[in-house]
Amino acid sequence: MAQAGDPGARAGGLIAVLDKASAVVNDGLAWVAALILGGMMLFSVGDMVMRAFGKTVAGSYEVIGWMSAAAMALALGTVQRHKGHVAMELVVVRLGRRSRAVVEAVMALISFLLFAMVTFYVARYGRVLHETGSLSETLRVIVYPWVYVVALGGFGLALATLVDLLRALSRLMAHAARES
Repeated sequence: MAQAGDPGARAGGLIAVLDKASAVVNDGLAWVAALILGGMMLFSVGDMVMRAFGKTVAGSYEVIGWMSAAAMALALGTVQRHKGHVAMELVVVRLGRRSRAVVEAVMALISFLLFAMVTFYVARYGRVLHETGSLSETLRVIVYPWVYVVALGGFGLALATLVDLLRALSRLMAHAARES
């Protein structure tokens, strides 16, 4: 059993704190994604109704694209937290517990690093668009806020994968401690 000063107890406490933060952040982002998805639905239906009367909404393709990218990106962290992404376990299920823990830790590390880098570069791209004053092609409006929203979704995903990484490392250390 871990004592209060034990590094294992501190690691478990850190995991719990980060897991709670991930839940709050990603649940909030999921609600925003749901609102955007609802708005996208209303916008699409409104556009279709207006087309029936011979009117079109200029830039509807752009707006739907921005909204769908934002909704998808903001939901990524929640999907990760609920293990909704596709996982290939054909080989992993045949491994022993320790080997499985190693594979999980390595995959969590790779995932965390990948999504942290993607988030960083998407945010940096948003900053470039902001600094250059880049506008959309059809509506001629600023687009960098949408890029920042996608980066925010990436942050939620990176946070969820960080929690997965810490849990995998904790399981790996527990297996190592049991074997020694």
